[in-house]
Amino acid sequence: MLNVTKEVAALERMTAGQLRERYAELFRESTHARNRRWLIRRIVWRLQSLDQGGLSEQARQRASELAQTSDLRVTAPRSPKLSPDAPARTKVVAYHAKGVSRVPLPGTLITRHYKGQLLQVKVVADGFEFEGEIYKSLSAVAKRITGSHWNGFKFFNLPNAGGER
Repeated sequence: MLNVTKEVAALERMTAGQLRERYAELFRESTHARNRRWLIRRIVWRLQSLDQGGLSEQARQRASELAQTSDLRVTAPRSPKLSPDAPARTKVVAYHAKGVSRVPLPGTLITRHYKGQLLQVKVVADGFEFEGEIYKSLSAVAKRITGSHWNGFKFFNLPNAGGER
C-alpha cells in the first residue's frame, strides 16, 4: 500500500532535475517542466494511480467513446481580416540593443494607487514626468514617492519588470 505522506516528503527533498527524472520513470516520457510543485503533484497522482490500478475498463471505454465522437478541428483557423484603419492604429515600438524596449511609448499615462493616493506618471520623450518634474527613470520616480529604492517597473506593476514575464 502506498504511503502518500512518506512519498510527498521524499519528493519534497528532491531537486527539480531529480523530480523530472522520477517523472520520466513513472510516465515513460520526459518533461520540460521545472515547476517543483506541479511535478510533485503529477508524480504523486501517478503513484496513486499505479497503486490503485488506474481507471476501470468501463471508464477507459467511455473515454474512448467520447474521444471518437468529439468534434476535432482538421484545418487551421483562418487569419482574421484587418480593418481598413488598422495601419493608422498600429503602434511602432522602439528597439534597442537588447530587444524591444520595456518603456511605454511617450504620452502613456502610468497610474498606481499608493497609500490612498492615485499616482500618475506621464511618459515623455526624455524620461518620466511626475508632479511637474522630469525623471530619467521609473526607479527615480518610485524612490521620490517612497523614499527607498525600488525597481520602477515593479513599483508601477508594469509587465516584464526586471526581465520577468
